[in-house]
Amino acid sequence: MAESKDYYKILGVSKDATDEQIKKAFRKLAKENHPDAQQDEAAKKQAEVKFKEINEAYSVLSDKTKRAQYDRFGSNFEQAGFGGQGGYYSNGFGGFDFSGFNGGMGIDIDLDDILGSVFGGGFGGGFNSSKKQGPTKGADLRYNMNITFEEAAFGTTKQINITRNEKCSTCGGSGAKPGTNPVTCDKCNGRGKIQVTQNTIMGTFSSVKTCDKCGGSGKIIQTPCDTCSGKGIIRKSKKIDINIPAGIDNGQAISLRGEGDAGKKGGISGDLFVVVNVLSHPIFKRKGYDIYADVKVPYTKLVLGGKVKVPTLEEDSEINIPEGTQVGSVFKIKDKGIPNIHGKGRGNIEYTVKIDIPKRLNDKQKDILRQFADLMGEEVKIPKKGFWSK
Repeated sequence: MAESKDYYKILGVSKDATDEQIKKAFRKLAKENHPDAQQDEAAKKQAEVKFKEINEAYSVLSDKTKRAQYDRFGSNFEQAGFGGQGGYYSNGFGGFDFSGFNGGMGIDIDLDDILGSVFGGGFGGGFNSSKKQGPTKGADLRYNMNITFEEAAFGTTKQINITRNEKCSTCGGSGAKPGTNPVTCDKCNGRGKIQVTQNTIMGTFSSVKTCDKCGGSGKIIQTPCDTCSGKGIIRKSKKIDINIPAGIDNGQAISLRGEGDAGKKGGISGDLFVVVNVLSHPIFKRKGYDIYADVKVPYTKLVLGGKVKVPTLEEDSEINIPEGTQVGSVFKIKDKGIPNIHGKGRGNIEYTVKIDIPKRLNDKQKDILRQFADLMGEEVKIPKKGFWSK
């Protein structure tokens, strides 16, 4: 007697699984392991073996009587005289309930609708959509544009050159030579679909496929346009002016409706998305609509106070440094940052104080600093006298 098979393990369910859980597990595995879903012959053969095993497990576990016998005697219960007539493959379906697939043996069903969500199409047909290929929207296009920090802040106008698919002006996009018209496809009678009968290990099905003669359009172009060779579209370059709004930020896109590729079979054109890349600024950093910069302040002004000149996106301005200002202090100028892209005011500029230490001092300046250090009780370096000074 052959070794007993673990049908629960084959379907990946527990021994106390409900009928619904068993059915759900079977459907999932059946879709994943169907031979017609494989790409090469070797994979198909392996899938067929696996599929039969899955089907066998389900035919037993989905039948309450067989399941009870299996739980008691194992997978050899039929050989022991407890099974029904015909074995596991008597009807080619192994007890599979096709009610969940909205079809059954001898009934015309569209396998693309059944399994399209898993494979993108039907069995054995390259998984192509069965829907008629009527007017379709053209592809969207993307263009990456570099702009300066100031252009992003205050807006500008740029001209770009793109290459895209445009409707053929000779045939008006029909693909047919002027004076002629497309004719109805004689294979699908203009429906764009054909019915195909498929024999599988699960039975015989009649499925609906895209017509391979007209490509799903339902029309045949007998005399193609000389300009576009029957495609209805041609490649062209076009210059387009782009208005960059004030306040746009790095990575944001400007949408131009209908400036993408032309649609097919009378469909509307796609859109053009211009994505901006804002170049870095030598002084300012941006966060939202606020901008930030460091400002170097002489030590004397930090101690005694005073005014310092600071840059803005327009003319220079001044900020007041109070007496005793510490390094790292932040000063703000309101409404001098980035304009709001929706036209609601502007952000601010924030300056972080850094100390400006002079690299060279004359002897008098050094003496004054030493005197100051002495008054503050600080010990500083005293330069050694050289030979000639002695």
